[in-house]
Amino acid sequence: MPALPLGVLDLVPVSSGESPAQAIRHSVDLAQHAERLGYARYWFAEHHLNPGVAGTSPAVLLALTAQATASIRLGSGAVQLGHRTALSTVEEFGLLDALYPGRLDLGLGRSGGAPPDKAGPPPARTPVVDGRAPNGLRIPERFSFAHLLGSPRVALQQRLLRQPGARPQEYGEQIDELLALLHGTYRSPEGIEAHVVPGEGAELQVWILGSSGGVSAQAAGRLGLRFAANYHVSPATVLEAVEGYRAAFTPSEELAAPHVSVSADVVVAEDEDQARELAAGYGPWVRSIRTAEGAIPFPTPEEARAHPWTEADRALVADRVETQFVGTPRGVADQLEQLAQATGADELLVTTITHDHADRVRSYELLAKEWHAR
Repeated sequence: MPALPLGVLDLVPVSSGESPAQAIRHSVDLAQHAERLGYARYWFAEHHLNPGVAGTSPAVLLALTAQATASIRLGSGAVQLGHRTALSTVEEFGLLDALYPGRLDLGLGRSGGAPPDKAGPPPARTPVVDGRAPNGLRIPERFSFAHLLGSPRVALQQRLLRQPGARPQEYGEQIDELLALLHGTYRSPEGIEAHVVPGEGAELQVWILGSSGGVSAQAAGRLGLRFAANYHVSPATVLEAVEGYRAAFTPSEELAAPHVSVSADVVVAEDEDQARELAAGYGPWVRSIRTAEGAIPFPTPEEARAHPWTEADRALVADRVETQFVGTPRGVADQLEQLAQATGADELLVTTITHDHADRVRSYELLAKEWHAR
């Protein structure tokens, strides 16, 4: 398989014993390495009330990183529209585009207080037998996020992110409004024009991120936008996500055919044992997220081994742990090719977290060398 473009998704993880300031500096440094190594994109995620994640504002991080890099595309993966307006989003990214034209990706997500997808996603048409896609890609059992939606901590986050009494706008309507502001075609129901300066006409690539074939995939397809499917968040539903998007796709002025990126968690080292050691903290870290405690600072391998696991804990993180690609450069690249083949991806987005920054940089270096040699 010819090498597809590889991008980086960065949560700006804070390691145990490290300050948020150090984590931010490490992320800017990693972006500089990613540019040198030939990665196509560098995206920042948005998360809130997580002690182990410093990526609270993609736009601010993008401004810092754009100043420190020269050519790599930079973007959000994703801006959480559930607590924003279309106007505030266009204004933020319009400011960035004014200084760094043609380098920005505006990735949009529904999280952050958006209403649940009541319609539900269509089932995947690709057969999954014994937890495997036809080409062998691991597709685990579906994970239920219901306990998170009912968590007091999640409810607190939504309350703190929104103005009192505010209700999130319907997602499809919000996307339509955002695109109209970008393109300079916005009209209010009363016929009043609104023009965003800077923002209108910005040279942004607009993406929609989603974990299922529901509202997000449908909106991306209907509007002819690029779509990023989150294997690293919800591996059980990645096939239905990309299939739902493609089934709904309508060509647009920007995009004549569907364009899909798929994300994966990876850790690469010179040998399998070292890679497994570097990835040891992943299970406890995922557990802290899925219990709604908030992401803990990423533990050292020693701290991870000291975690008192229960069977319930193991079940809580099993789908994520078993779909993390961990190993040698060749082994991880083979798994990424398998993911691309199963999903028909046009590009891939990799996210790597290790306790030590040098190991994280080395993982991306090893992967890039192997990937570009194929």
